[in-house]
Order: sequence, then C-alpha cells, then structure tokens
Amino acid sequence: MVMPQIKEVVGPDDTPAADNAVVARGISKNYGDVEALKNLTLEFPRGQLTSLLGPSGCGKTTLLKIIAGLLEPSAGEIEVNGKPVTGPGPDRAFVFQDFALLPWANVLRNVSFALELRGVPKSEREAIAEKYIGDVGLAGFELKFPHQLSGGMRQRVGLARALSVDADVLLMDEPFSAVDEQTRRKFQEDLLGLVQNENKTFIFVTHSIEEAVYVSDQIAILLPRPSRVSEIIRPTGLRNKDVDNIRRDPEYLDIVDSIWASLRSYVE
Repeated sequence: MVMPQIKEVVGPDDTPAADNAVVARGISKNYGDVEALKNLTLEFPRGQLTSLLGPSGCGKTTLLKIIAGLLEPSAGEIEVNGKPVTGPGPDRAFVFQDFALLPWANVLRNVSFALELRGVPKSEREAIAEKYIGDVGLAGFELKFPHQLSGGMRQRVGLARALSVDADVLLMDEPFSAVDEQTRRKFQEDLLGLVQNENKTFIFVTHSIEEAVYVSDQIAILLPRPSRVSEIIRPTGLRNKDVDNIRRDPEYLDIVDSIWASLRSYVE
C-alpha cells in the first residue's frame, strides 16, 4: 500500500498522535472500466477539518460519498469511530453543494426535518433547530421558505440542518461554491468558529487552494484518476492566527504557492 507524503509545512508538530474519527483503508472505486479511486488510504483526525483538494474529476466527491455510505467502494474499507461503514448512519451528516432543501417547508421545518424522521418530539426538535438557526446567523427567518432566501441563506439552512442531528462527522461537498465571493469569505470565517466550538470532525471538498489553506487543519491533495493521495499538508502554524490576518500571513501565501506548484501540471 502506497502511503502519501506528509508535509508539516509550518512549525514543528509536537502534538500527540491523532485520534482518528474516520479512516479510509485501501479504497478503490470503479465505474465500469473507469478507475476513479485506487488503493486510497487516508486518516481524518477527530475534531479537525480535513480538506480534499485536487483537480476536477479526481474523485473527491466520490470519496466523500463512500464515507457517507451513499456509495459502496469496489475495494477497501471505511471506518467511523472504529466501526466499518455499511451504509448511511446517524454518525455522519452531509452538507450538499446544491442546498437540497425541501421547497414546501419553512426554515424551521427544514432544519428539524431529520429529527422529525427520527421521532424526536416536536417541542424538542424545534428547540434544537432554533439553536442552530441562530448559530448560523438566521435567527428571525424561521418561518421563511427557501424561495424567499438568498443562495447564501439557503446554504446556511443546509448547514444548520446538518448540525442539528448532532452527527460526529460533517461531510461538506463544495458547500460554498454557489455563493458570491463576499458570502464565501464570511462562510469560511464562520466555519472556523464551528470547527473550534462544535467538537466535530469536518471533511470538506473544495477546488479552491486558498479556501483549503484558510479553513483546514489537514489538506489531502488528490491526483487525477485513478485517484490517490499524493501529499498531506498540515498548516499548523496558521491555526492560532486571528481569522482577519490569515490571508495576509506570509506562511499562508507560501502554502498556497506550494500547493499550486504541486497541482499546476494536472490542470487542463
């Protein structure tokens, strides 16, 4: 099994060995004659945000769906909290790129819907939903419907819904790609706060090098299919910086340039 190169790009790593919430071992995925993933192995430390970064078509979303239990691997195994994944489960929640909201339900019902399916009493599920609606900055919009919200607000509803089920692992498939740049930057700042406060493990798919460096504790670089992890970067020196200063930090700029140098030749 080929192990990816691990690069501690800034500062020493004097932290103890990570407790992994998710482990992907030898994952392969074939679509007919097409090898999307081949013998991919990757660990996702508990309580941290890992970004999957690479060119289009390299299998980032495929891997995310395999972790979610929405796709079966052709070979290999996913473990979440030490248990093999055999399908979707309450320990994982998915934040979709296209919001995936119920058009006939208001914000409160959308956020509480998964809890409703689990049989949580109405008063309890609505209290939970209201908390997370507030946490994502939508207090006062509980009775609005998706068509009455901006794209950024609809994505906040999707995030609140994922948080409300209290899953250990949040899987995020390019969740900020459909919003404008200003909203995207605010989402990135909010995401850093969620990682710090929610004590959950985030797995985040993005095409943006800058976004990955800004939000991540760990960045796994995937190369074109059959995809495998070529390099793992842990920008530890940026995690204690003030969010307003990260993008101006020379270390941030150096990491962005280093990743671009690794990926440039694979971009068409």
